[in-house]
Amino acid sequence: MSAALRRYLSPLRACAVLVAALLAAGTGAAQSWPARSVRLVVPAAPGGGTDLIARTLAPRLSELLGQQAVVENRAGGSTNIGTEFVARAPADGHTLLMASTPHAINPSLFAKPGFDPQRDFTPVSLLATVQTVLVVHPALPVKSVKDLIALARSRPGQIAAGSSAGTSQFLAVELLKTMAGIDIVNVPYKGAGAALADLMGGHVQIQVNTLISALPQIRSGKLRALAVCGTTRSPLLPQVPAAAKTLQGFESAGWYGLLGPAGLPPEITGRLHTVFRTALTEPAMRERLAAQGVDVVAGTPEEFATFIGREIPKWAAVVKSAKIERE
Repeated sequence: MSAALRRYLSPLRACAVLVAALLAAGTGAAQSWPARSVRLVVPAAPGGGTDLIARTLAPRLSELLGQQAVVENRAGGSTNIGTEFVARAPADGHTLLMASTPHAINPSLFAKPGFDPQRDFTPVSLLATVQTVLVVHPALPVKSVKDLIALARSRPGQIAAGSSAGTSQFLAVELLKTMAGIDIVNVPYKGAGAALADLMGGHVQIQVNTLISALPQIRSGKLRALAVCGTTRSPLLPQVPAAAKTLQGFESAGWYGLLGPAGLPPEITGRLHTVFRTALTEPAMRERLAAQGVDVVAGTPEEFATFIGREIPKWAAVVKSAKIERE
């Protein structure tokens, strides 16, 4: 081999060695993962749908992982605080984000949320979707969406909705106000659990919430369901009509997904997806979630990335139509 050829090949060999070393390091990291407990960061207060999903899954995930799956609530900033925390965490698979609809909404609500919803995260899986429902305190003298609209028009600014700030449920109330032409005060809360507690206490009168959170209160008579917010009735509330029957085009739903920090090794991403898919698709888990209005998806990382890319402009359009100014 000539000296000139050796000089040409030397950098290529060095590059090949570096690539091999990096691949080996990634494989080694995946083989040793998880080395300790895995944190599932819920960027909202306890009691909401994301928290309930995480806590429902955690015991089974702990068994599958061989390490504890620990649910950690980091509420505040309309989920921005907990979300930014995960964005800045090491990309080693030990700190993960239980994301939901606000992840795609907040870029339209906040000028500086503290993270980029796509660039700063590694999609792992769209875990599930959930139906939402329009509920009222039993003391409110309404039994249908039509009744609510009539009452709100007769009492402008006197009826209050309690919503977790920055969620699709918060925007659903804004959409209701716009489509029905009514003046309702939409009170933002740090979490869905706190908003639900105030609704049951009579401090606010209406709410759009997920079935997973509201269904037990509906069944116990502590809340009255006026309508489900999908296009068809829910099998869990067959007697409750769809809001779209009164307000054509009105629709709101929620979703839950798993994200890691940007740069999560593909091997760990793949193993995480497999573990969560296994837990979610077991018949007992699927049935347990279905009984709460949750539909299992367990999609691939690629599918979740595409889904988030569609969600961001969709909610941007809703924020714009509701004329909500960025904070």
